Amino acid sequence: MDKFLIRGGKPLGGTVAISGAKNASLALMPAALLAPGRYRFGNTPLLRDVVTMSRLLESMGLRITHDDHTLSVDSTTVSSHEAPYEHVKKMRASVYVLGPLVSRFGEARVSLPGGCAWGPRPVNLHIEGIRKLGADIQLEAGYIVARAKRLHGARILFDVSSVGATGNVMMAAVLANGTTLIENAAQEPEIVQLSEFLVRMGARIQGVGTGRIEIEGVDELHPADIATIPDRIETGTFLVAAALTGTKGKGVRLERCTPNHVGSIIVKLEDAGATIRTGPDWIEIEAPEQIRPVNATTAIYPGFPTDMQAQWIALMARAHGTSVITDTIYFDRFMHVPELVRLGANITVKENIATVMGVDRLVGAKVMSTDLRASASLILAGLVAEGTTEVLRVYHLDRGYEHVETKLQALGADIRREPGEEF
Repeated sequence: MDKFLIRGGKPLGGTVAISGAKNASLALMPAALLAPGRYRFGNTPLLRDVVTMSRLLESMGLRITHDDHTLSVDSTTVSSHEAPYEHVKKMRASVYVLGPLVSRFGEARVSLPGGCAWGPRPVNLHIEGIRKLGADIQLEAGYIVARAKRLHGARILFDVSSVGATGNVMMAAVLANGTTLIENAAQEPEIVQLSEFLVRMGARIQGVGTGRIEIEGVDELHPADIATIPDRIETGTFLVAAALTGTKGKGVRLERCTPNHVGSIIVKLEDAGATIRTGPDWIEIEAPEQIRPVNATTAIYPGFPTDMQAQWIALMARAHGTSVITDTIYFDRFMHVPELVRLGANITVKENIATVMGVDRLVGAKVMSTDLRASASLILAGLVAEGTTEVLRVYHLDRGYEHVETKLQALGADIRREPGEEF
């Protein structure tokens, strides 16, 4: 397992290009199951999770090729309606194939998913939504088994706004007979892009980007092409890196990003003292002379993202004062805190609330990442810590950040990847 060696204290400055969004790609790729033919997905990030989804789709008979950041998918032949455990265990987003399979083929056998090591994230919203569309769904030996002659429209009200369940039900409903109404639907940019892609394929969808999505089912769809939106969490992570490590007059410019998608993060960074300018597809940030403590509470989009909670705690660890970070989305997503404490951070956690008392210095140490965003927070802390920080198990990071060490090196960071310890 690889590790990162980071020598902290190097101020960041320069320009970095943001990659395509992991979560958008993982929703778009399974949509190719809805209609036979050839698809092209531009600006696809080169990530472990994208490879995992590619292998899963290939196991079903799809042909997939990568050319730089363009992903070509040929779904002319689908030979299997099963998503086996060996693929699904690696990534929770694999459950996205459930809706397209049962909608187009009338059957699906999908292993219950795996993914990050923290917390239960049940797929019951996916199952209940597709069941309301008329599928008979049983759980058999660790698999979700769904069958339906043809799905039919229904009114679906999610108790909790869920990106994954909204996307899965949308893909199931586009070929259903009649009209489907999804209420309390997710409004995240990744769902907006999936909707736009389905419309390009011939779907009839209204209310995109709102909490109320209406879908009129059609008899068939056709292939389409699309370019993946920029990754808003990578954008936020690099903004925090710049705010944490920058010096007066030496800023960082992020290109190929979408400022509107990170509005809540920008506001918080400005509250912390950063100076930020934006354009249509770029953001410039100068670090504050002194980081001010800023409370943050995670919320569904357009609120502050739960996927930025760990990075924000790393920033607040160096603030001059005390801040409180509350995660209302996942109550147990604080496995990075003990590792940050090893670097000298002063953080206490009670239930879903972290109280961060800023310290004057962090000191490098050996730390271990436990999930994707925890990895990012440890790297951020390592960038500002005195001495050398070793971040172990960075395979978590490779799931969601493309060549992060190369991008940080270009900004002036002293970071390198090396073979790590086996566990």
